[in-house]
Amino acid sequence: MKIFKFGGASVHSVERIENLARILKEYDREQLIIIISAMGKTTNALEKVAESFYAGKKEDALMLFDSIKKQHLQTAKYLLVTGYNPCIAQLTDFFTEVEWLLYDKPVREYNYYYDQVVCAGELFSTCLISHYLKEKGIDNQWVDVRDLIRTDDNFREASIDWAYSEKAIKRQLATSDAGITITQGFIGATDENESTTLGREGSDYTAAVFANILDAASVTIWKDVEGVMNADPKIFADARLISELSFDEVIEMAYYGAQVIHPKTIKPLQNKGIPLLVKSFTSPDTEGTTINRKKVRNLPPIIVVKKNQVLVRLKSKDYSFVGETLVAGLYRIFGKLKIKPNLIQTGAIHVEFCMDDLDNRTVGLAEAIDDNFDMEAEKGLTLLTIRHYTDTLISEMLSGKDTLLIQQTPDTLQALYR
Repeated sequence: MKIFKFGGASVHSVERIENLARILKEYDREQLIIIISAMGKTTNALEKVAESFYAGKKEDALMLFDSIKKQHLQTAKYLLVTGYNPCIAQLTDFFTEVEWLLYDKPVREYNYYYDQVVCAGELFSTCLISHYLKEKGIDNQWVDVRDLIRTDDNFREASIDWAYSEKAIKRQLATSDAGITITQGFIGATDENESTTLGREGSDYTAAVFANILDAASVTIWKDVEGVMNADPKIFADARLISELSFDEVIEMAYYGAQVIHPKTIKPLQNKGIPLLVKSFTSPDTEGTTINRKKVRNLPPIIVVKKNQVLVRLKSKDYSFVGETLVAGLYRIFGKLKIKPNLIQTGAIHVEFCMDDLDNRTVGLAEAIDDNFDMEAEKGLTLLTIRHYTDTLISEMLSGKDTLLIQQTPDTLQALYR
């Protein structure tokens, strides 16, 4: 058993879906579970539908949703011949599921409606692709993952009921004769059959959940890049592929802001030692990156650049030491406001840290800490992180920069600069 996950970029057009079929032809003797995301920008478009609906703009929501419907119907028209009618019948059922909600009035919290609407993107894409693969002679079974992944009702960040989900997944696959199962990432359902989503990087996480439960041989995430790079190739022209990484290293990279694999995806694989492969869907024969338990030595410097940072300077009002009580209170505030310090330093009477400049959270922070601290904030800064740095690289990267904070361990350097 192998698990493949294809993201939205890999299925955003007719040509990309045709490419997916060519990849799967190479694995026609394998037992595969294929996890597929919504096509292209469908999730963003569905978010706007949910926002309009919740704001009471029913006609706008229906108009936006109609545009999404037409895009998928057009894709079906170009992809399918013999499978067109059964595909349209299945898509129509999914369309009706959303439209039934949109004709109602919102009486529950926004996150509930977000999940009921946004989950449709994965249902649309997997329906199209399943029918297309059958038309191309690739037999497969389409499964609604909401019948398999049971979650709580923490909408938009649902937690999985592992015991129920394990039984459901094993029962479903035990009765399947198909070598390939097509299902959705990112979504699940409560015990009342209300759709839920699993939060950031939910499709990768779904693949890891299936792999853990089924003791899969591997998980392959198909992306629009060669594999995991040591830096963002859009910023660094000399960025190069890392052919092998440990689970620990990938978690460190993600923690510092690298756009790699989310730690919640790593955990179910790490627990059972299931290797994770990151491969290019445009160049499937290339090496890619393998992530496993092995400690990998002699890694190149790994560079992460985070822009739009805010430096917050806090000073205790009564000149009392910034001890355990004040720091503990500060971290409680971080948790409440969903602030993640990307770099933090403390002194006798002050604390300095930087964070992403999101949602004007500095205003809420200033109000929350007013009793104990005076606060200053500076925006528009950049945070540089280098794992496995060299002195030469540090000098090169910080040359000409006005460095405001710097922190260094034997493995990692972080520097915040103007």
